[in-house]
Amino acid sequence: MKHWWLTLLLIFVCVPLARANGQTSDIHIVSEIWRDYSNADGSGLAWDVLRKVFEPAGLRLRIQSVPYTRSVGLVQRGEADAWVGAYRDEVDKAIYPKWHYDNDHVVALGLVNTPVPSLANLNQYRLAWMHGYGFQKYLPNVREYREVQRRNGILGMLELGYADLYIDSITEVEDVLRTAPKPYSYRVTALTDLPLLLGFSATPRGRQLAAVFDQRMAHLVASGELRPIFERWQQPYPF
Repeated sequence: MKHWWLTLLLIFVCVPLARANGQTSDIHIVSEIWRDYSNADGSGLAWDVLRKVFEPAGLRLRIQSVPYTRSVGLVQRGEADAWVGAYRDEVDKAIYPKWHYDNDHVVALGLVNTPVPSLANLNQYRLAWMHGYGFQKYLPNVREYREVQRRNGILGMLELGYADLYIDSITEVEDVLRTAPKPYSYRVTALTDLPLLLGFSATPRGRQLAAVFDQRMAHLVASGELRPIFERWQQPYPF
């Protein structure tokens, strides 16, 4: 009974989002395709977590797979409700909830003959990452970096000395290494974990959806209901 106000909050927030005929309403979420995380067919850890968050609140996921920078643009223009994989305060004209839904395990990929990097000495390296990822805002001591459009040229870029380190999440770096003829020529170094959030549209509907997200996440973390999802996908539990 002491949590009665949470129930009322959910009711008041969800009612304006539901259609007048009482059927389940859609929430339009966009994401880049990340293997086993946000697959185009709706499978993956992120989609499973978000279904657990929104469907009990009467909000059915309607997913769209687009490159990351486009997903952010769609939300900023009000053409989608939220995008997957946001870092806090990543861009303007977006609403960020209090709760994260996962952590991004950020690593550095470099040649084995490159000195071992750390957060403290990143200013000694020429860095590269995907366009729009904005790691310069979240990693300390970043001095020189470039953004790339595709991951399929990363290994060649390192081999030819155009960059010293490639920065990305561990799963994406593992995918890059699967294409390497000599994977033992490279080293992966853990750097940090960054909380992953949904970035919601800066609209009254976006604020309502962010409130639903926060209320549902608080409940799910307290109850432990998300833990089996992370176990199923063999990923560390972030709470």
